[in-house]
Amino acid sequence: MLEFKSVSKNFGSISALSDISFYIPPGEFVFIVGPSGAGKTTLLKLIIRDITPSSGEILFDGKELSNLKKKEIPHLRQSIGAVFQDYKLISGRTVFENVEVALAVKKVPKEEREARVEQVLKLVGLTERATLFPSQLSGGELQRASLARALVVNPKLIFADEPTGNLDPKTAEGIIELLLKINEEGKTVLVSTHSKDLVSKLRKRVLELEGGKLIKDSDPAEKEEEKEKTDDKDDKVEEKESSK
Repeated sequence: MLEFKSVSKNFGSISALSDISFYIPPGEFVFIVGPSGAGKTTLLKLIIRDITPSSGEILFDGKELSNLKKKEIPHLRQSIGAVFQDYKLISGRTVFENVEVALAVKKVPKEEREARVEQVLKLVGLTERATLFPSQLSGGELQRASLARALVVNPKLIFADEPTGNLDPKTAEGIIELLLKINEEGKTVLVSTHSKDLVSKLRKRVLELEGGKLIKDSDPAEKEEEKEKTDDKDDKVEEKESSK
């Protein structure tokens, strides 16, 4: 699905990312963690081809992103649903219209557009807010609207950049539960966050960035599985010893 091969990104003399390598298979849920300035947003911009790496390769569905022609970039971005911390909703359009615009760009027929928008608004719990404008929504509702807009084009990958950063704990939990539900339905989900409390509650793979470097790639679920296998093996040895 998504692979970084020794990727570095420099802005002048500043190294935003340095020699980053990882592979994310289809259907995985991954947290990308690290403090502000660690390189999380730079990672997102590289994935959607907003910027290109200074060195290394980024492959999405087997295609090297730096080799994409300009006319191919919109198609890539339709395959990657980006959810931003500042929402990036159009203030003069309703929730329904904000979500629909992504389909209008793809020239999807109006009747099909409306059915698809209604479907995703129901999924994120915003059916009754469809006619409201962004200024009339709470922070959690704005984040759900942003997520609906990302989902409506049926992307292969969802990348949520600090989706809970401006939200209270209860609302943040609701957004993460929604992302987990989307993941369970088959979408690959990447969530960038600096909240260690949020990550510690869920047994998901974690890519940890610090100073532009990948310092840890861990999968708590796999470690727990390995621990259970080790414990089972130890129990069998003890049973064997006690039966002698």
